[in-house]
Amino acid sequence: MTEVKREVFGHVPQEEGGGVVEKFILKSDSVKVEILSLGCIIAALEVKGRDEEFSDVVLGFDTLEGYMGKHPFFGAIVGRVANRIAKGRFTVDGKEYQLFLNNGPNSLHGGARGFDKVLWSPQVLPNGVCFFRLSPDGEEGYPGDLKVWVTYTLSGGELAINYQAQTSKTTPISLTNHAYFNLAGQGLRDIYDHEFSIEADSYLPVDNTKIPTGEVASVEGTSFDLRQPVELGKHLQKFRLDGFDHNFCLRRVEARRLAARARHPPTGRTLEVHTTQPGIQFYTGNNLDGSLKGKGAVPYPKHSAFCLETQNWPDAVNKPNFPSALLQPGKEYNHTTWLVFSAT
Repeated sequence: MTEVKREVFGHVPQEEGGGVVEKFILKSDSVKVEILSLGCIIAALEVKGRDEEFSDVVLGFDTLEGYMGKHPFFGAIVGRVANRIAKGRFTVDGKEYQLFLNNGPNSLHGGARGFDKVLWSPQVLPNGVCFFRLSPDGEEGYPGDLKVWVTYTLSGGELAINYQAQTSKTTPISLTNHAYFNLAGQGLRDIYDHEFSIEADSYLPVDNTKIPTGEVASVEGTSFDLRQPVELGKHLQKFRLDGFDHNFCLRRVEARRLAARARHPPTGRTLEVHTTQPGIQFYTGNNLDGSLKGKGAVPYPKHSAFCLETQNWPDAVNKPNFPSALLQPGKEYNHTTWLVFSAT
């Protein structure tokens, strides 16, 4: 059985549009997750270790003020398009669209005020919560009225996130959740003792602005071969890497399949990521620098968390050989990602 509770988390200041931010608490016997109506943010996620003790394993803030300030998308739903679009430009049906540039020369995670920064309308379900919003035609430069539903459901150790959308004009769309995990417990120093594996035979090399070059490269014999588990700290040292911020290409099937696994041997906590999406961005918190103080006023330094963002491939709207990121009127965007927690 999953217990669902709702409470007020805070109020958006009038000068920023006003409104009540609610918090929804989903609780099973092994997982407790707190989700905000602002940006559908996973604000806390407590899971058991092998000692049966709960720890919060996602980065974030104790108060609404933290989330209203500048932060790297902690726990949020990002869109309309997750990841980067080169030069913030794309062409659909012969018309060129220009987006806001918020990541050097590129547009990142939906632009200046993406899905992470807006209030969603919640509806409580027996085992979760469904959030809805209408992204109007032209919002952040994107075409079409886009109706979006994001549904979180909890069953035992499994948190499912379902994304659905419908549009009035052809538009690019790629939705993901940007939770930052540390399976040892949020606020602990680094993730070097975590083990990672990713079920991908290929990855996307990027240019110096993190835009894919267009090549789909084999992981064989490279630092990107994570098909067998690697201990992160040792792996980064071995290959002299600063960290990962890359898309791994998953098997092109519509069905649910395992995409990645993260394990923290000292606590026994394991996270498996299953998805219907064609890609997963593995990010090791390279841009965290200790300047942001999170829950309990603890600073979040570099490599103190990881993200496994299931999504379409970055800049797919400008790369004909990538899976299509376009949603047409009359069609439905429908993807699910499952976060499965266990302790051994």
